[in-house]
Amino acid sequence: MKHSHRPKQSQATEELFEYRSIEKTKLKQAMALTGIMMFVEIVGGVFTNSLALISDAGHMFTHAFALLISFLAIICAGKPSCSRRTFGSYRIEILSSLFNSLFLFVVSAWIIFEGVKRIIHPMPVLGLQMFVISVVGLIVNLVSAWILHGTSREDLNVKGAFLHMLADTISSVVIVIGAIIIYFTNWNIIDPILSIGIALVICSWGWGLLKDSINILLEATPKGMTADDIAAALLKEIPEIQEITDLHIWEITSKMYSMTAHIQLKQKDEIAPQREILAKIKQILDERFDIEHTTIELD
Repeated sequence: MKHSHRPKQSQATEELFEYRSIEKTKLKQAMALTGIMMFVEIVGGVFTNSLALISDAGHMFTHAFALLISFLAIICAGKPSCSRRTFGSYRIEILSSLFNSLFLFVVSAWIIFEGVKRIIHPMPVLGLQMFVISVVGLIVNLVSAWILHGTSREDLNVKGAFLHMLADTISSVVIVIGAIIIYFTNWNIIDPILSIGIALVICSWGWGLLKDSINILLEATPKGMTADDIAAALLKEIPEIQEITDLHIWEITSKMYSMTAHIQLKQKDEIAPQREILAKIKQILDERFDIEHTTIELD
């Protein structure tokens, strides 16, 4: 008879699945708004001859693609774990955020290249029409960013999509201001200059997202905690502990931490107290550091 080796899901994992369903709904709403606005900006950019709008339309395309990747990543991450992938497919979300950050760099490079060309060879821009379209884009981006704002605090994957929307929200504000200046002064060179400025800001956000993704993939200690801090907390709260060695902490995906450690106790021959001490260790790790997945060996 063949037995199943699928690991039992914890309560926290079940709550994580429920949280993912909320994320999917918000991502679908943001995708719909972004897709519509992308086509509006493409048409508007061509009509007004505005590089800023055309660049933002291309940026919108990467946003729509990023949201789609994030959505598919959550679906994959929601698949149950198995004997070959005991943590499931959570790391797909981190790969998605890594891909999003690289996409930001590609888009930024294209905007800078086109902006330099426009500075060398300025082209006339329809300031009033550019203003109207950029205001509509600003409203859409604000709504999309608001939709993703809550979940982006907890999930690096959704954070990548949120940063896309936030970047375009800021760029929309800049484009609105630029359109006003162009309308009243006919300084068409403002359009490519603003585009290059937007690209540099996008690069800085993409760099932060890239670092976060790489740190998780390299199984670095999660932000906000260190092995020394955790060891110090356990030694302070549990006087029965003699020494903590081989302590390792890493992040499987956003807000999902794992830890292994060897802990030497002052008394080694009493089984019942050891069980109580182990339970207290796990309670401290869970409540204070949000570390639920632990493997602790009492020496």
